Amino acid sequence: MFVILAGVSLLLLGVGALSQALLEFELQSFFGRRRMEREIGRLEGHFIICGMGRVGRSVARELGRKPVPFVMIENAEIKRQRFAHENWLVIAGDATLEETLRQAQIEHASGLIAATTTDATNLYIVLTARGLNPHLKIIARASEDADEKHLLTAGADSVVSPYSFAGQRIAQSLLRPHVVSFLDAATTHLGMDLEIGEIHITAGSAFAGKTLETSRIRQERGVIVLAIKRRDAMRFNPAPDERIEPDDCLIAMGEPSQLRQLEQSVASS
Repeated sequence: MFVILAGVSLLLLGVGALSQALLEFELQSFFGRRRMEREIGRLEGHFIICGMGRVGRSVARELGRKPVPFVMIENAEIKRQRFAHENWLVIAGDATLEETLRQAQIEHASGLIAATTTDATNLYIVLTARGLNPHLKIIARASEDADEKHLLTAGADSVVSPYSFAGQRIAQSLLRPHVVSFLDAATTHLGMDLEIGEIHITAGSAFAGKTLETSRIRQERGVIVLAIKRRDAMRFNPAPDERIEPDDCLIAMGEPSQLRQLEQSVASS
């Protein structure tokens, strides 16, 4: 009799402990989702990444390194669970639907990346996103070269083909290995504390109206201006007497801290 009572007691204790663990897990999941929903609701000027495939995850890690605010949309629960440890803001849903994109605060977003594995899905995402936010910067992934024109027609600002990019990268690594190595260092911080960034010149900036020489960007801040993007033209290797105009975008190279200081100087002037 004692053995039976002991066995029943142990069983009840085990069931109780399991129930408590399950309850704690459910509570943590519930409050975790509520916290994530609040953070997503406060997003503004962020980026929306549609798809948690290899391309989407690479984009997320690069944006997170900056850091830049972003939210991901993924319909497959297995992918959401597999990368839960990344602590990304993730919405469970179909990115082709208006409701899902509105949940991602698309009206307040700066850009959207359609990075699912199928071109048809990316096409629907672009169409829906463009209708909800006409001023949104949209970049789409394309597996097939023939689908690029359809994505552009649907409203994408630019289209990237991972396979074409990989082929070009391999060829350039064979033909110009040192150039590729330098660009890697300047864009991904591999082996050098160097970065290429964009500096946007506003109408009220102290640099507007000055030449590159009189702005003393290189002399005082140690930053090299590689090019100036002006409207639809790109001026490479600008001369010292090149005038900086409002709405120009300076393509500059320097140490990350130097570029941040220059950005702050432009923003505060």
